[in-house]
Amino acid sequence: MLPFLSYCVLMSSTPGPNNMMLVASGAHHGYRRTLPAILGISTGNAVLTFVVCMGLGALFMRWPLLHDALRLAGTLYMLVLAWRLAGSSVAQDRPPERLRFWQGALLQAVNPKSWVRAVTIASVFMPTQLSVPAGALLLSVIGAFIGFPCVSMWALFGAAIGRFLSSPARRRTFNVIMAASLALLAVLLMR
Repeated sequence: MLPFLSYCVLMSSTPGPNNMMLVASGAHHGYRRTLPAILGISTGNAVLTFVVCMGLGALFMRWPLLHDALRLAGTLYMLVLAWRLAGSSVAQDRPPERLRFWQGALLQAVNPKSWVRAVTIASVFMPTQLSVPAGALLLSVIGAFIGFPCVSMWALFGAAIGRFLSSPARRRTFNVIMAASLALLAVLLMR
């Protein structure tokens, strides 16, 4: 169990599309208003992990082109998010829209890092002493509970630096940096 817990902490704590979006949301909207997105990300990851553990991962192993198509769609979606983030305050001098619960949950379906996490959990950490549904549920729930405080730290970091974004020029600079980081991550995850 310790390697699984360590893996969940590592995957949830390191930079990725979820965390870049949470930093930006925390900076512009504060932690409390970013909480629905955090819950959506945690829920979406749990559902994705459960579905992959139940067999979707085997489908991707059998037809790698399907996985490649999903990675491409995820990369394109993240590039669109980066474009919107960069353009939101530059064009209208206002913060980007707040990421909602359902957007955070659905982001996991096209987030390559979330897929890597779910497929690794399904292929490496599935408990053999439990039935497949029970093992999938156990890993999904534990992963969500481990991930929640990890991704929350990114939103709290964003909220902490948000007070330094009082001027429109600083907000624009911040949004462009966050958007460029998200775009770079999308391209790197495509490899």
